[in-house]
Amino acid sequence: MADKKKIILDVDPGHDDAVAILLAAKNEKLDLKGITVVAGNQTLEKTLQNTLNVCSFAGLNDIPIFAGMAKPLVREQVIADDIHGDSGLDGPQFPKSTLKEEDKHAVDFIIEECLAAEDGITLIPTGPLTNIAMALIREPKIKENIDEIVLMGGSYTLGNTTPAAEFNIYVDGEAAKVVFESGLDITMVGLDLTHQAKAYPEIVERIAEIDNDVSNLVVELLKFFGYTYNRVFDFDAPPLHDVCAVAGVIDKDVFTSRKMRVDIETDSELNYGRTVCDFYGVVDKEANAEVALDLNKELFWDLLIEALKKY
Repeated sequence: MADKKKIILDVDPGHDDAVAILLAAKNEKLDLKGITVVAGNQTLEKTLQNTLNVCSFAGLNDIPIFAGMAKPLVREQVIADDIHGDSGLDGPQFPKSTLKEEDKHAVDFIIEECLAAEDGITLIPTGPLTNIAMALIREPKIKENIDEIVLMGGSYTLGNTTPAAEFNIYVDGEAAKVVFESGLDITMVGLDLTHQAKAYPEIVERIAEIDNDVSNLVVELLKFFGYTYNRVFDFDAPPLHDVCAVAGVIDKDVFTSRKMRVDIETDSELNYGRTVCDFYGVVDKEANAEVALDLNKELFWDLLIEALKKY
């Protein structure tokens, strides 16, 4: 397709990141130029290995994978082993990966790919924003060719790592500040939206009915993810956060959004990492992000199911 949308997917697998990769790689509207990996749900060593394992298992041998930032810009590292396990992708047992990461650093790849993309490129970060922020700091010219950044992170209501902060923003609030203050077109796909994407048993059954190796892998991932979300948050089903960002790039009708000012809190000990969203427009600051509000669940799940059928 001549009108495929060029994207770079920036991930920290993570169960929902793994499913986001599977969707991005098999949707005909997307041209996945590369996958960049950042530390987040686990250490960089583990998130990189998880990315290689998922792509190798799914036969995604032609998508280059790049290791990126191993630590946040400023603060100490935070991981989510309570949710994603010691490996960052606990549950299924992967065979040994046949893939290797590229020699180039993820930040260099992002810069080079953006500079070369004169017809535009979309960045989809689904982990902490360290790679994206570092690319913007190192080479501000990349802004000229970035169509938009559609990121999974933040919340206009409650956090999930602290009462105020969502995990991806909390891990590297300084990086999030760089991105949200970049002047680029940003869509924030936060917890308020992604908690509407719960994989209830009837959804898991639809995925199981596909019955290929990759769909069966997704079922295994959802079993572990569902267990931890029930144990930690008392959720009745696991939410596929990161998949929402990819789906929103594929089809703008996947969710409704509202333009508002989003500022990142980095000075407060109590509220560090909070995405302070001016929902009602009460401050005299220009809006800088579309904030996702309501999920079209039927369209969302149909996009994922159709992608999984292609494996």
